[in-house]
Order: sequence, then structure tokens, then C-alpha cells
Amino acid sequence: MLLEQFANHQNPYLNMLVQQGKSAHTVAAYRRDLAQLQKLMPQGAGGETLHRRHFTAALKKLSQLEAHQRSMARKLSAWRQYCGWLVRQGLLDADPTEGLRAPKPPERLPKALEQETLNNLLDNDTDSEPLSVRDHALFELMYGSGLRVGEVYGLDIEDVLLDEGWVGVTGKGGKQRRVPLGSKSIEAVKAYLPQRAAAGRETALFTSRVGRRLSIRQIQNRLRDWALRHGSPQHISPHMLRHSFASHLLQSAQDIRAVQELLGHSRLSTTQIYTKLDFDHLAKVYDDAHPRAKRKKE
Repeated sequence: MLLEQFANHQNPYLNMLVQQGKSAHTVAAYRRDLAQLQKLMPQGAGGETLHRRHFTAALKKLSQLEAHQRSMARKLSAWRQYCGWLVRQGLLDADPTEGLRAPKPPERLPKALEQETLNNLLDNDTDSEPLSVRDHALFELMYGSGLRVGEVYGLDIEDVLLDEGWVGVTGKGGKQRRVPLGSKSIEAVKAYLPQRAAAGRETALFTSRVGRRLSIRQIQNRLRDWALRHGSPQHISPHMLRHSFASHLLQSAQDIRAVQELLGHSRLSTTQIYTKLDFDHLAKVYDDAHPRAKRKKE
């Protein structure tokens, strides 16, 4: 198929989408994406045969225009579906977009809370109501040991060794590790245990009002409500507590391998993303440590 012929079948294709019951919003989005593709194709090359390189060049131009990577992925998907339709209609011998990869969206970094914010929220929790005492212990443990929400959900009483200062954790893939307990966590768990409700032979460390293992959804909801009740300026999730643990520890210890072990990451690259330091901190470390970076004193 020639480049000049590529656009000739767009209206029949869009009409087909309408007949399939696609919404007006969806059809309009396809129309815009195909129209933009035409603008990105080489101008004045109508007699040229359609080729994969034309789509690769279109993606490159989008990137130069600083299009968002998620937007680029969506546009490529629309182009693929149009080309697939052309092939099924016998209008195109082969799909020039086959195997063409959309750009990967950037890794979304979890947010870390300021140390002062977390300290204020945890230290000011003086409610002696049993569920509040339980929640305080739960959140102290999650932040103090950097546990995933699924890991704290799965904890049994026997996993927490308060006298030895360790908690045994079963992480992703059934991998087990031991993580130190902070003094605040030990203190909070000790205050909670005498009030812990248990139904039958329930072994869970953290239980509900009726004595059953606290679910992941309940943990998430309790953390959300606890943060609101204690005046948090932002929403707090279990993931944010874990990231805050990692970031604060790395900023203090600057030992990424140790943080990797504590978090239970099998790959260091995961920890590097998870515990991203701000540039100012990295620049200070560089200035203080590198022999060629030391600045002359005035």
C-alpha cells in the first residue's frame, strides 16, 4: 500500500467502529490519533510504499514533541488496530506495526512522608481505646520495619520476638526474612497484646473486634481513617509507610545493600527505585566524599 492510500480507508474504519457500538468519545479519539499519524508521516512522499520505518519515525517525532509516554502508547495502539483492520480487509499485505513496541511508561515512585510528619502522627496517638491501641501498634510496626501490607497481614503472634527484637516475615514468593524491631514498635506491640481479641484458635497477630485476622482492606482503611483522625495533611497508604521507612533509613545510613535486605528485594535495582534520594542529598554526599569534588574554602 502506498502512503497516499493509507488515509483513504480511515472513514470506513471509523464507521465500522460506530457500527460496533463504540462510544462517540472513543471514535473521536481514534479519529484524532489517525489524523495525527498522517501529519507525522513524510510529506510529499505519497508514492512511497508504507513501511514499518514510517511508524518508527512517527513515534520518534512524538517523542521530540515531548508527548507523554502513556499518550504515545495509546496512539500506537490505535494505529495498530487500524493496520490490523486493513490487513483483515485485504487492503494491506502485512501489518507494518507488528512487533513495534510502545515506549515504556516511567516508573511511578511511591511517595515518602517527612520524618517529622510521621513522628508527630505516631507520637501524638494517646487514645487508649482497644482498636486505637491495636492500630498504633500496627502502624508503628509497618513503618518501623518497612513491612508490605500483605506481610503484616500474614503475621502470627509467634512471628514477633519482642524480647529478641526481631520479626519473622514471609514476603513475596514465600521468601522469609528477619527484620529488626524498633523500640517504639516493641513498646506499641506490648501495649496491644493484652487487649488482643482472639476467636477460637486464631493465631493472627492483628485481629478485628470479633477476633479474626485483620484483612488487607481493613488495614488500608484503618490507616486512612487513622491519618485523617490525627490531622494528616495528606492521604497515607501502607505503601507510603514502607517507602518512608526505606527512604529515611537510606538517608541516614547510606547503605543501600542493607536496605535491600531489610525490604526483601531480590534485585538491587528495585531498591534503587524504591529509595530514590533527592538530588540535593546526593550532591551533598558527593561533595563530602569525592576527593575531586571538595571545594576550596574561601
